[in-house]
Amino acid sequence: MTVGILHMEKRKLVIIGSGPAAYTAAIYAARANLQPLIYEGFMSGPSGGQLMTTTEVENYPGFPKGITGPDLMAQFRSQAERFGTRLLAEDVLSVDLSKRPFLIVGSSTKMEAHSVIIATGATAKRLEIEGAGEDGFWQKGVTACAVCDGAAPIFRNKPLFVIGGGDSAVEEAIFLTKYGSRVYIVHRRDQLRASKIMAERALKHPKIELLWNSVIEKISGDQVVRKVLLKNLETNQTEEREAGGVFFAIGHQPNTSFLNGQLKTDDKGYLIVNNGSTETSLPGVFASGDVQDHKYRQAVTAAGTGCMAALDAERWLSSMGLE
Repeated sequence: MTVGILHMEKRKLVIIGSGPAAYTAAIYAARANLQPLIYEGFMSGPSGGQLMTTTEVENYPGFPKGITGPDLMAQFRSQAERFGTRLLAEDVLSVDLSKRPFLIVGSSTKMEAHSVIIATGATAKRLEIEGAGEDGFWQKGVTACAVCDGAAPIFRNKPLFVIGGGDSAVEEAIFLTKYGSRVYIVHRRDQLRASKIMAERALKHPKIELLWNSVIEKISGDQVVRKVLLKNLETNQTEEREAGGVFFAIGHQPNTSFLNGQLKTDDKGYLIVNNGSTETSLPGVFASGDVQDHKYRQAVTAAGTGCMAALDAERWLSSMGLE
């Protein structure tokens, strides 16, 4: 399909993304008079990133009574807009980083940019399980971030199920033992993929039980998750168990496909930044938020790196006489 390009502009800074990292970068960049433009996305998902699917955020500083994910992102967005950020609700189809200024092609616009901040985040990998989707119990007891959601009241003193077999699954299971009555790691194989030390921690933990050669076939409940249907892959037997929550811990996919390999990534696809900065492998291109962070993946850390990216971009533009 041919995309109709309406017009082209030249900007000092273009930000690609729409979560805490992107909006924070925009706030700092706009206040520094860089006149940032954000491609928020459209078909790629709701502007606001993963927080748009989070009901209650209780660990973001400044909101002692908590705030919903969409409300928090609306405030971020409004603050960015207040300082003059231009927002485009369209997807970025491609970028050309081989020439300067860089070329960003959106669904209906074409931009030249002296600098770019990539803040497109990462998408949690999920399995097709009955009851786990948006029309089921997603964010009603089914989630993909134990650290983000595990302390919520609905999970306290309930049996919790973690799907996965790597280090992330074990880390999340151990974290959940502080809240759940018991934590089950559901793994389709007969041994963990986690590192030896992490596997030993799981096996020795008094509140963790490994369910080998098993999968969850169905998640059910009322307003929230109440039960899971487990299937043993060796015996084909099924068993229904009480459950207060199900946590996917099978990894994330950084949203970088539109870059077509123009920036260096690690073996998982996350953008590599220079130590202590947000500089990518290409001068003038910066990365913030979960697209370059597979360790912390929190709204507050994403916002922090958004601030860093804006400051890095401002300094780089100034050093190049482009500010």
